[in-house]
Amino acid sequence: MFKNKYIKALAISVLAAGMTSCDDVLDVNREDVASDTAIWSSVDIADMYITASYKIFTEDTQLKNCRNRFWDSYSDIMKSSSWDQYGHPYNSFLLQGISNGENGAGALECWSTQYNRIRTANDCLRGLREFGSKFGSEVVVPREAEIRLCRAYSYWLLARVYGGVILRTEKSGHNGGLSDGAVEADIHQPRATEAETYRYILDELKFAAENLPDANSSSWLRGRATKPFAYGLISRVALYAHEWEEAAEAAEKCGAFSSVQLDPDFSNLFSLNAASSPEVLFAIEYLQGNTRLYHLWDSSVSPGGDTHINNGGAYAEHQPTAELADLYEWNDGTPFSWDNWSVNHADPFSDREPRFQATILYNGAQWRGRKIETFEGGLDGFMEFRKSGSTGGKTCTGYFLRKFLIEDNMHFVEAEDKSVTPDLIMRYAEVLLNQAEAYAQADLIANQAKILDCINKVRARVNLPAKTIADVNTLDNTMKLIREERAKELAAEGLRFWDLRRWDLAEGVIGGQMAHGVKVNVSGGAPTYERISCDAGQTRIYPVRYKYFSIPLNERTNNNACVNNPGW
Repeated sequence: MFKNKYIKALAISVLAAGMTSCDDVLDVNREDVASDTAIWSSVDIADMYITASYKIFTEDTQLKNCRNRFWDSYSDIMKSSSWDQYGHPYNSFLLQGISNGENGAGALECWSTQYNRIRTANDCLRGLREFGSKFGSEVVVPREAEIRLCRAYSYWLLARVYGGVILRTEKSGHNGGLSDGAVEADIHQPRATEAETYRYILDELKFAAENLPDANSSSWLRGRATKPFAYGLISRVALYAHEWEEAAEAAEKCGAFSSVQLDPDFSNLFSLNAASSPEVLFAIEYLQGNTRLYHLWDSSVSPGGDTHINNGGAYAEHQPTAELADLYEWNDGTPFSWDNWSVNHADPFSDREPRFQATILYNGAQWRGRKIETFEGGLDGFMEFRKSGSTGGKTCTGYFLRKFLIEDNMHFVEAEDKSVTPDLIMRYAEVLLNQAEAYAQADLIANQAKILDCINKVRARVNLPAKTIADVNTLDNTMKLIREERAKELAAEGLRFWDLRRWDLAEGVIGGQMAHGVKVNVSGGAPTYERISCDAGQTRIYPVRYKYFSIPLNERTNNNACVNNPGW
């Protein structure tokens, strides 16, 4: 019924992990409007429309949208080096709060974007049910599952910003029809509660998990959602809903598939081969040489010293902070401390654990045929963060970001060599840490062994010693351990900011705090290190009302049943 060929429907290529042949991947490349008769005339043509739902994943990715949607730079572990360049909203959000007002969520605004995606998915489901019966249930049901998964993802992106939202579906409109605003009564709908919203999302994901294929195959092109991915998403979303047992069960089911396992090489997850890893549950791939199907990660994030190999184009826009760097242990598992690092180590960096080496570039690190120099006057250079312009490729934290950069891509400013590192939507290490958190919150004492098993699998992959019962003897200690492992394991993958929000920790970890770095001084010979603020001496703003951002004024004006969040 289904051939191994590209499926074209949107303006971005959406290719998820699964198979290695480029002849068997989902290429979403065009969006055309056609009649229902034409759309549903065959499975192949219908799939051009159905796969439009996957565009939701390209609109929220870290690598493709690193200039304005690199979520970790809203958190404590990453720092935007720009005040008003590159279209960065991060520092104005954190240090001024001017983009967050009663008219909407400012830099986090996603209401209209997501409801446009939801409207497309709803119409697709309507057509699939009305015209798809001729294809048979073996064709219709998995396609319904993938559309509902993508729609649920849109609703999750809304819920994490606004809390409860309006649940518009293909059956919630006038007389049980499509809720598309064509009928006046459909426009004026109240918001569901936050609990109702998450219940809806989880039920939709559950349907997807039960009805999607186990893995990609010749009849399910690389790039389409599968059972492991759906169960992984349930484990993530259920944590937001505080549905601990549901999260743990979904994580267990995800890990039960033989195709799912941790990659033995942590650094492989951020290479050109990442999408083929058994750890990657869903990813977006790009096509080198195609001017529409690449991203600008190498150019945006590479240290400024790389301009010498490209004659420009290395901006170091996002940089790890000391809040992240200091979490990484020594490679024997002992905690890092600036107080005593020199007792057993020649420098503070080179003996650190593998995740540090794969995530962060530091002074003295080997990189692209040279050594990184983060000191004033060095090739990469240091510049204090200022509330104007940018650091121009220099570091303001003492560190550069290594993750997802391709070291041998030496000509990334040229069109044919733009970045094509896969953008990871979900990988199994996150699911294991989701599972550990769910076990801890559900019943710490009964689940101690299971919690340690999940955490120690992630640590064992990078040859760190196992944690013990003493590390999970209280809920506070256990959650501290899990939060630190998540920060180290998942840095620069877009989860930290949202984790802090769902833990109700953002007001204290971000608000009233400064991000820090380390300034390297080599003027006296041997390097010395000074911990510094990298927020221009200003504490960050994160009031309690940021727990839920304002519903856009346009929605509240047009929908008289929509009530805004408190505090706005």
